[in-house]
Amino acid sequence: MTQAFQVDYQTNPSQYKHIQLAFDGEIATLSININEDAGIRPGYKLKLNSYDLGVDIELHDALQRIRFEHPEVRSVVVTSLKDRVFCSGANIFMLGVSTHGWKVNFCKFTNETRNGIEDSSKHDGLKFVAALNGACAGGGYELALACDEIVLVDDRSSAVSLPEVPLLGVLPGTGGLTRVTDKRHVRHDLADIFCTSVEGVRGQKAVDWRLVDAIAKPAVFKEAVQTRAKKLAAGSIRTAGVQGVELTPLNRTIAADALTYTNVTVDIDRAKRIATFTVKAPATAQPTDTAGIEAAGVNWWPLQMVRELDDAILHMRTNELDIGTWVLKTAGDAAAVLASDATLLAHKDHWLVRETIGHLRRTLARLDVSSRSLFALIEEGTCFAGTLAELAFCADRAYMLALPDDADKAPKLQLSEMNFGFFPMVNDQTRLQRRFYEEVPAMDAARGAIGQALDADAALALGLVTAAPDDIDWADEIRLALEERSSMSPDALTGLEANLRFAQKENMATRIFGRLTAWQNWIFQRPNAVGEKGALKVYGKGEKVQFDLNRV
Repeated sequence: MTQAFQVDYQTNPSQYKHIQLAFDGEIATLSININEDAGIRPGYKLKLNSYDLGVDIELHDALQRIRFEHPEVRSVVVTSLKDRVFCSGANIFMLGVSTHGWKVNFCKFTNETRNGIEDSSKHDGLKFVAALNGACAGGGYELALACDEIVLVDDRSSAVSLPEVPLLGVLPGTGGLTRVTDKRHVRHDLADIFCTSVEGVRGQKAVDWRLVDAIAKPAVFKEAVQTRAKKLAAGSIRTAGVQGVELTPLNRTIAADALTYTNVTVDIDRAKRIATFTVKAPATAQPTDTAGIEAAGVNWWPLQMVRELDDAILHMRTNELDIGTWVLKTAGDAAAVLASDATLLAHKDHWLVRETIGHLRRTLARLDVSSRSLFALIEEGTCFAGTLAELAFCADRAYMLALPDDADKAPKLQLSEMNFGFFPMVNDQTRLQRRFYEEVPAMDAARGAIGQALDADAALALGLVTAAPDDIDWADEIRLALEERSSMSPDALTGLEANLRFAQKENMATRIFGRLTAWQNWIFQRPNAVGEKGALKVYGKGEKVQFDLNRV
């Protein structure tokens, strides 16, 4: 059933309650100034710049505004407007009163937002400096860890810390353990001390342990931060002297059993616990040059479509917890999608095209890590071509209708250059590389099919689809496959899908989503954390925590 409280991921700076943006040429300042009385739900106060999902929704939106509305920005300073405190992390009282599902979805979205910071730095030249002007703990330090550089004020009291294990009986939930080792190369024994102490590490010791890049006395702190931000900006590929694109509100209608956007629809069958996502091809001619792309702006099909798809994924993931199977469909003219791909490819170095490709990359990656069964249906009237073919490759299974006696009506699957490196998963593999374990013959055969309209038999022969039932068997085979899926344990399916979707390649992001998140998911359900006398429950109440001391 739909949960009573609906989360809306759409916002804009005029509605922000917790974050402020300021722009000075090539440097933007993103300041955290959390209103303790403005939590996304009642029941807790966001003291000491602690955050909840509502804060992270604003952070995600602010990053999008910088990406698209301010192409002149080359580096972002992330700091706090609170005196002597940067951020104390996720609000503990919010976690204590939240359901398990809320905690997990909150951590996942927070992870994706921090990963997005690193994604923009890696692919798009947008650099980040964390300016820690005060105490920085837990999720606050995890936000800093996502930045390219960290500068800590040297005021004899401000420290960085990850106190979750000793204080709360849980883990740093948004990449802290992994980034400390994989990214900052903190020696594992020093990391062990750091992650099991409440007080944290300050001053030169924080630099020596590689927990921060630099320290600066209060009198020269802002100057030191600006120096580093300017140095990072000097190496950025971002474009100055161009007009950004305003991210206007999406055209969206939410009904009882449907979401409707201009290019995306989601239809919910509650009895079967299935949601059908349909992504539409461009309905009108799209610009092919950069002037036309800039003129179209937010209404340019690839950008408009991906904004809608991203919002739909987030809405369904957070607000429709028991809709366990997502059926992925497309509709429209495949030629229009391929023409759009040709434009993306031809102008991939143009700032707006580059940022749109980045948005597509992050949104498809969000689909990969969603804990839902994904089935793609390639039927008559569909356009699984190029970029939209990635939806089929995201799926756990892709079924393609075979119409051997009617070649004109038979659906086609078509590849483009965009399927070969532009939209890597979080493990840095393309979905075709994942599919074929990077085996050269299969990859060469797939690349050789670029430009061909593949029918079901051809797609099946290349290994691009799971099965190709004919029109006699199609309805029954699809019905049985979906009914079978819905009958299985959602918990087991989530574990199964996550393991099978990410094969062969590992990196920091997959360890955050896999190893760290899996452990946190388990710990969030253990009595030592959430039992009546668990650390997360009794925190701040003056009661003594009681641990079950058996090792499991």
